Parts: sequence; structure tokens; C-alpha cells
Amino acid sequence: MQTAPLTPSDPLTLTGKETLDPSLVVSIHDVSTVTRKRVVEMLKDLQAVGVPVTSLLVIPDHHHKGRIDADPTFVEWLRELTGQRQEQEKGQRHECKHEAVLHGFYHLRPTKQGEGLATKIITRSYTAGEGEFHDLSREDATALLLLGKAALEACGITPRGFIAPAWLLGNEAEIAVRERGFDYTARIGEVIDCKEERSFRARSMVYSVRAPWRRRVSLLWNELLAQSLKSAPLLRIGLHPPDWDHQSIRDHLLACIRRAVETRRVSTYARWLDQWRSSGH
Repeated sequence: MQTAPLTPSDPLTLTGKETLDPSLVVSIHDVSTVTRKRVVEMLKDLQAVGVPVTSLLVIPDHHHKGRIDADPTFVEWLRELTGQRQEQEKGQRHECKHEAVLHGFYHLRPTKQGEGLATKIITRSYTAGEGEFHDLSREDATALLLLGKAALEACGITPRGFIAPAWLLGNEAEIAVRERGFDYTARIGEVIDCKEERSFRARSMVYSVRAPWRRRVSLLWNELLAQSLKSAPLLRIGLHPPDWDHQSIRDHLLACIRRAVETRRVSTYARWLDQWRSSGH
């Protein structure tokens, strides 16, 4: 039974049996030693439009340019963002911090001999060579997952979720994610509960900014997608640091988020999953 309701922009509070409130999860992809300064700017802008918590998709060694657990400044920053506190307020437990999600390890997929046309389109054109978990064997995926978890744990964080770079998670890699005990994963069109072996259909908004034509198409596509998802139980908006290099993209996504927080509860993937499970769906 819930006590006094929170406003839509407040962080999610679980109180036992829940209704599945309309929710917004904003995720920042590619959080790393390389992108930290830009992510600080992104978080400031998101806070200004009513998003106090996000899911931070962390790359342990972004393009081999520096491990997170070897950078004390990054470690301290990430710990501060993801630290949890409990406030005794009418017996409720509040989460007021961001969530760290494991996001690949290097965020790179080496090209392979004999790749077909479809694979080349997906892994080179669509993702610019970053679909790291697209076609890994179970063994190779497991090895990277273990390395990634160890890197985050060295920062004092045990991640509940894993989301593959570009959301490209192959079947063998998905098995490895389940076997390694992750609570959830996600693709671009669904959130997957690894423990209860079920999925929730929820298309994520995401922008492509690598070329002018991509930016134009992204603005049109995401405006249409935002309109079509107005009544969706879960709205997912995936952001990348390069989005902030382009004012039109930045303005549009912040406007979409500003509209969304008027009617939705701002959450993280982990807290939304708890709400979904608690709702009895």
C-alpha cells in the first residue's frame, strides 16, 4: 500500500505491492575515463529538466584508452554518483543516486574474415565497429563479462545490469549474461528480466549523429517515436556523449525529456525492474 504519492519527477520509491506507474528511464551510454567530463555536463543539463537519476552505461576500458579502476578520479566520481543512502521518512526507502550498468568491456568489435553483407552492415555501418557482443561465443562473452564485473567491483560497485554496446546482444552472449548472474539486460526494443526469464517490450529512443543526414533523420524519427510512445508504460531514452556536440540534437532530446517528466516517474533500469516485479505483472 502506497503512502502519499510522489510527483512524476521524483525518484521511484518502492513500498511493497506496486502499480506499474508510467516511467521514464534515461540512460547515458559510453561512460568512461574518456567521456567523464562530457557526462558531467550531460548530467547537469538533465538535472535542469527534471531528471535526478539515470542509468550510467559504463565501459571498463573504452577503446583500450584507460581502465576505469586505474583512474582514481573516475573511481571517486562514479562512487559519488552511484552511492545510495537511506532516509527514514515514513518508513520508506529512497534511492536518490544514479545506477552503474556494465556496458561491454572495450566497446569494440574486431572485423572478422568471411563476414557476410548483413553482418558488415550491422557491425560497421550501423555501429561503426562497436558491436562488441553481437556475435561472441558464450566463452568469449563470459570472459569479458567477468573482466567487466571485476573492474566495476574494484570501483566499489556491483552492477545489477548488463547492456551490450549498441544493444547488439547475440544469443550466445545473452546466455552468458544470464549465467553470470546479471539481474537484467536490454536490447533496443525490450528490457529482459534475466532472473524470471521474461521481457518487457519498450522501444528506446536514440540519436545517430555521425553525419548530417543521420542527424536530420534522427530528429524526424525521434519526434515521431516520442509521439507514438506517449502512452507507453515505459519510455526509454538513450543518450551518447557525442549528442552534446550538436545543438539541434541536444535541444530536441532535452525537450522530449522535459515533456516526459511531466507525466512519468523518473527511474533507473534497476528500480523500474523492481517496480515491474512488485506490480505482479
